[in-house]
Amino acid sequence: MAASSSLTVCGPEDISPPATPPSFHFHGPSQRTPTTPRPFQQHIHPTLLDTNLQHDQIQKLKARFQQLDPQQKQMFLYELVNCCSSAQLTYLNSLISPRLKIDFLKELPIEISLHILSFIDDPKTLARAACVSTFWNSLLRDEATWKSLCMKHQYQRRNSSICGGELLAPPSQRESFSYRQYFKRKYNIAAAWAHGGKVTAVDDVFTGEVLVTSLQFDNKFIVVGCDNHRIEVFDTLSGAHIWTLEGHEGGVWALQFKGGDKFDPERVLVSGGCDRDVRVWDLNRGRLVHVLRGHTSTVRCLKMKDKRFAVTGSRDNTLRVWDIERGVLQHVLLGHQNSVRCLEVHGDLVVSGSYDATARVWNMRTGRCVHVLEGHIAQIYAIAFDGHKIVTGSLDYTIRVWSVESGQHLATLQGHTSLVGQLQLSGNTLVSGGSDGCLRVWDLLHYQCIHQISAHDNSVTCLQFDDRRMLSAGNDGRVKLWDIKLGRLIRSFSQPAKTVWKLHFNDTKAVVLKQRQRYITVDDRPGEKIEVVDTIMEVHDFDISDEEIMSVLPSSSGIVPMDTD
Repeated sequence: MAASSSLTVCGPEDISPPATPPSFHFHGPSQRTPTTPRPFQQHIHPTLLDTNLQHDQIQKLKARFQQLDPQQKQMFLYELVNCCSSAQLTYLNSLISPRLKIDFLKELPIEISLHILSFIDDPKTLARAACVSTFWNSLLRDEATWKSLCMKHQYQRRNSSICGGELLAPPSQRESFSYRQYFKRKYNIAAAWAHGGKVTAVDDVFTGEVLVTSLQFDNKFIVVGCDNHRIEVFDTLSGAHIWTLEGHEGGVWALQFKGGDKFDPERVLVSGGCDRDVRVWDLNRGRLVHVLRGHTSTVRCLKMKDKRFAVTGSRDNTLRVWDIERGVLQHVLLGHQNSVRCLEVHGDLVVSGSYDATARVWNMRTGRCVHVLEGHIAQIYAIAFDGHKIVTGSLDYTIRVWSVESGQHLATLQGHTSLVGQLQLSGNTLVSGGSDGCLRVWDLLHYQCIHQISAHDNSVTCLQFDDRRMLSAGNDGRVKLWDIKLGRLIRSFSQPAKTVWKLHFNDTKAVVLKQRQRYITVDDRPGEKIEVVDTIMEVHDFDISDEEIMSVLPSSSGIVPMDTD
């Protein structure tokens, strides 16, 4: 081992001794192989090979060794090592080993060392590398390395229109921003998503068999609309119930709120339901601002353009555009021949889907119908709109794609075997969910199905996806987490229930509303269990500490929190 280590340092030449050692003349002092080698003493200076040799003889031997060519040097060392006892070899190893322990990164310019580290894209490897030495740890605190890693793992700001994700200002506008800390947080969040976060259950607010119709949340409020005429508001961080908004005289079927960021902290909530009224609320203070009347049947769907304008669709076959800031009606949109089931807003354009099997495109400012989209042969239940393409899902089992500019039919997507009631569109990716229990992921560049997933044993009741993951829920009472790119199940997201009403998530949290079935015993009926059905809300938090991550990760996961401190 000592011989090979020494030779490695000498150069790339062949270091294996030949079968017959080459003959060469060595004109230095004659060498005698000792019959009984005397081990070197540890305290003797390394240049003293033998106490009987004089200093000048050692210097001559050293000078003669320097005159040999590389192959001769190797052969001489080979022969010399063969003459050593075990004790002498141990001593020789103690001299050689420290010289071979060279920190190659320390020998290089800082720029090259950082460039080498930039090729490592596994965060756990970087975390281990940071523990090698103080120098390596200091290198791995360089922001460029972690910025590169953020880019490789696509840890960038989310599009809040897709999943309610966070909006990040440019790093230069953020005080004390650290790519290293940002990456660590994102990596730990991803690990918690994959294996389970911290779950808070709220089961003492929804009494009886309450049907949940609508759900939205941000970093401060969770807002839930129910068929018992109430709107329940919770604290997003703790899950604590804050207040109940009362006033509707029928079930609340639709709601949405806007505002609530750093630049616009005031939140405006709009709700509509079976009492035909549209109500505008100051959500931050929990008070009613306006009651907007005009619809003659249930308000089935609504969307806000901003904190100034909202659009509602009703079973009275009309849509209405409201100035919610002033509390007045702007336009009545007439044209549908049956109930308006779904709508979306993008800019000044509104698209609506109806039980009359048509979709319509409206100009919100003028109140005029721009296009009538005809082609479905049954009711339209779902619609998605990104400003360029319109996608409609129908009871005729098909999905149709339209151009918003021309109103032209672009494609018909087939494959579902029942009602298509769930749609979400982001870029060129469309996800559909049907009453057949299937999820389908579509590429709208080529109008092809990328993934067909048999997700649930009953109708898909809700779905949501972002660029990494997808959540789906069904009437089978199950919530499942999927890898959106691979179309593969990651894990069951929560405990099975009777049915799942609604779900919504952003980058760090998910909220699930589901109906559960329990059996309890009562005092006056001993030995008999009574079925109880109630609604429970789960708040899943994935932005948790290293200690909390370790408490929720299974021991077999092999995942450790990302930490380079």
